[in-house]
Amino acid sequence: MNSDIDLINSLRDELNRHNYNYYVLSAPTISDYDFDMKMKKLQRLEALHPELDDPNSPTKRVGSDISNEFKQITHSYPMLSLANTYSNAEVTDFYMRIRKALGVDFLVDCELKYDGTSISLRYEDGRLVRAVTRGDGEKGDDVTENVRTISSIPLVLQGSGYPEVFEIRGEILMPWSVFNELNVERVENGLPPFANPRNAASGTLKLLNSKEVAKRKLDAYLYYFISDDEDYSSHYENLQKAKEWGFKISDASKRCSTLEEIFDYIQYWDDARRELPVATDGIVLKVDAVEQQHLLGFTSKTPRWAIAYKFQAERIATQLKSVSFQVGRMGTITPVANLEPVTLSGTVVKRASLHNADIIAGLDLHIGDSVYVEKGGEIIPKIVGVDEEARKSGVGERVHFISQCPECGAELKRMEGEAAHYCPNDTTCPPQIKGRIIHFASRKAMNINLGEENVNLFYELGMVKNVADLYSLNFQEIASLPRWGMQSAKRLAESLEQSKSVPFDRVLFALGIRYVGSTTAKKIASALQNIEAISSASYQTLMDIDEVGEVIANSVMEFFANEQNRDIVNRLKEAGLQFAISQADEQASNNLEGLSIVISGTFERYSRDELKQLIEAHGGKNVSSISSKTDYVLAGANMGPAKLEKANALGVKIISEADFIKMIE
Repeated sequence: MNSDIDLINSLRDELNRHNYNYYVLSAPTISDYDFDMKMKKLQRLEALHPELDDPNSPTKRVGSDISNEFKQITHSYPMLSLANTYSNAEVTDFYMRIRKALGVDFLVDCELKYDGTSISLRYEDGRLVRAVTRGDGEKGDDVTENVRTISSIPLVLQGSGYPEVFEIRGEILMPWSVFNELNVERVENGLPPFANPRNAASGTLKLLNSKEVAKRKLDAYLYYFISDDEDYSSHYENLQKAKEWGFKISDASKRCSTLEEIFDYIQYWDDARRELPVATDGIVLKVDAVEQQHLLGFTSKTPRWAIAYKFQAERIATQLKSVSFQVGRMGTITPVANLEPVTLSGTVVKRASLHNADIIAGLDLHIGDSVYVEKGGEIIPKIVGVDEEARKSGVGERVHFISQCPECGAELKRMEGEAAHYCPNDTTCPPQIKGRIIHFASRKAMNINLGEENVNLFYELGMVKNVADLYSLNFQEIASLPRWGMQSAKRLAESLEQSKSVPFDRVLFALGIRYVGSTTAKKIASALQNIEAISSASYQTLMDIDEVGEVIANSVMEFFANEQNRDIVNRLKEAGLQFAISQADEQASNNLEGLSIVISGTFERYSRDELKQLIEAHGGKNVSSISSKTDYVLAGANMGPAKLEKANALGVKIISEADFIKMIE
């Protein structure tokens, strides 16, 4: 009895912690499957001991994502979660329970279970009036202003026949393509990447700056219509009507009349989901008739007329050989698990990111452990658990997160509210120095003909210790290096000379100020015009710039407060780099004002980045995907067939590089 009490209390504490990580921090440290198994274990124990009933048990509530930054709204209808199942046998049990409870024929709607963050939208007189997160199921956060930025959510409905007042619920998602671009940008800016699109979507929806939300290009699929109007009696038909009103409804839904049809649907999408542009993690089964849904009703936590079948991610066990710690160019420390090589989803996995100290602690890792590895979203290897039963007495020491930088020995720091640790020694820590030089020379920054391998070579030989040293290189000495020669040295010299004409905003971005990406650098350069004004700007002056918040303002001030950074900037100025906005940087024309342009393919005269700069310089807007709002597709050689087909289907005009040049001349 006492052991059961201890286990119940332990499970409650653990599940409450996982709920907080998932819904509040958007940083889960356990797989969905393991969470559900622990929840079921707790439910079984509580059923055996009703005397231990606790209204605050995680089995009695839905995890909360409420933030104090947003106004809390009570849901008109509770926003409950679904019971999860992982086998055909459990799907059969669900189907037979429905048949027994209803005693009449029924249809089941099969839908893809999108892996994002839940939202409830309220419409009155055909207009969006409120968007609320799920929260604790009874009330959630009002995120209406952020949701208004999501293009796939209609602000005003089209057509007619919709109720005067209704709610529609669904999932807000970040497409894979946007997720990958965002993580590249975060790494460039010294931030840890998001673990998966779900976390990225959840974190984006809680940003306080709706302009930043708009840049994240969120998407949404709607899947549940709620109205007191009796005319809307079929769930499937309700969604087809909603599609006519302008809502994004999945074409993958299917109405099934037999258990065999349901299993065929599950089997098909278990493979086909890998081709989808957004993340999915299962299938949702819903009784179609709304009247039958009402008859079946709800438990305290879930509807009896619906269930989620969760896809099993491919999981395999292997041995943890060691854990190493990498230092990024902005000092971020990333722990990496080194594994006994194992084949997973068709590729050999040797390493897996452990992300941060909290995840290491949550897994309770020991060297030599047999660990379970999955591919997050079928792409990124991650450790999701430990086979504790396989742990033997001879297992190695417990893995602890380091307290000092593995490269320079500096004491690590952890900013309040952030998961990552970082090395503050940004002036003499070797990986940070080399990382800054690589960033400085990158195509989006100074576009210098110098790769990572040669940066490492120059650094090890003592030829370059910071970015300013690039402009005082001895090219005779470089020409004598292995695999170089006079021609290679000459190309590097020409590349460095050309970099002196790179616009000021790109030079500012190239300096590698923490949190200052290319877009933010452009905003700061435009507002303050020159490096003197930026280096001496007050906190409030920086805060007054569009899209500059407290974190960025403090980072800029800290950068220029460092004497070594100021010395590097002065040396770069003496070398002839652009440290002020010139007339050439100002908008060249208004020829493309108001036009949205998608670039696809390869070009003869300009690179894609140069074309993007030209579009902005002439008042246009770069967009990454084709929609009905796209004005032109600027097409080069090898344009993607999917984009070509979509452009033709939507009637979007396709122009060549020559056509584009004529437009801006």
